[in-house]
Amino acid sequence: MVRRKSEWPSVDELVMCTVVEVFPQGAFATLDEYGGKRGMIHISEVASGWIKNIRDHVREGQKAICRVLAVDPQKGHVDLSLRRVKESQRRWKAQEWKKEQRAEKLLELAAKRLGKTLDQAYEEIGFAMQEKFGSLFLGFEAAATRGKDAILGLASDGRWAEIISEVASSIVESPEYKVVGYVSLSCPASDGVEIIKSAMIKARDAFKGDEVDVEFYYVGSPRYRVEVTAPSYKIAESVIQKVANEAISFVEKSGGKGEFHPAGG
Repeated sequence: MVRRKSEWPSVDELVMCTVVEVFPQGAFATLDEYGGKRGMIHISEVASGWIKNIRDHVREGQKAICRVLAVDPQKGHVDLSLRRVKESQRRWKAQEWKKEQRAEKLLELAAKRLGKTLDQAYEEIGFAMQEKFGSLFLGFEAAATRGKDAILGLASDGRWAEIISEVASSIVESPEYKVVGYVSLSCPASDGVEIIKSAMIKARDAFKGDEVDVEFYYVGSPRYRVEVTAPSYKIAESVIQKVANEAISFVEKSGGKGEFHPAGG
């Protein structure tokens, strides 16, 4: 698991979390980068406006990007907010998280070559790379483009610089392909808006993963833009159809209707 040297996050920091418990007044989430410490998201910080059912917004096992509102190390309390994270910030943090996960795998590979554990790797070189470059990924990127001199001196064991520069060559980003489409969703039920919102959340979360990104954008009722980014065009094209079908199926079960329109179609 990606980790930070600091034991506690800073106020206003964006953190990657895993929701572990949902209750009527909020949710508890573990902070993935800080040793699994727990934070609380009060219902007033889950989403803007009145929330009819909190589970329409968060669920156990969900990955969530939150803003840190307050930290009390003595009491072990961390207050978090979902609603105070802008979509652009959420996208940025998600991308950074994926990069750090990838960099950590490279760090673990380097550690194995030296007969060391991942914990030892973080202590001996990983945290130093984060401090100097801002992130583990940027440290590997520097080693890939500038060679071992970029990280020489960060660890007392000079072999780290040699090994990391060797494994860093794979840090070059793989290509990504984006496919765009539109889905029309309508539901005559009294809570039709919430049903449609839940349909999009369910469809997005069902297919979003480490290599596939799925996002919905409001265009104008009843039309929504769907964007899928994946390692290949074939995967992206397949996923966008599945995402649309999932959302449409959810709405139809509630008496509504939907239709998918590929971009340009």
